[in-house]
Amino acid sequence: MAKAKPVLEESVRLGAKHQVTIPHRISKALQLRKGDHMLMRVPRDQLWFWTPEWQKKEREADEDIAAGRLKEFESAEDLLKDLKS
Repeated sequence: MAKAKPVLEESVRLGAKHQVTIPHRISKALQLRKGDHMLMRVPRDQLWFWTPEWQKKEREADEDIAAGRLKEFESAEDLLKDLKS
């Protein structure tokens, strides 16, 4: 079964004063107005993902994927054989 993609998904950048600009498409869809309040929530059990060390590894993995430095395996057994070799 195909994985459902979120209806609204945009990349944002943290500004100099730790401010985030909400992309127009999302702001319009949510009918946000100047002065509206929003809640940002990151589950505690996922904070590890946002550590500098983990984010560095994520960037390295993204670079490897973009450069084609990856392998695909038909099965878990094939993966394990490759890891042991």
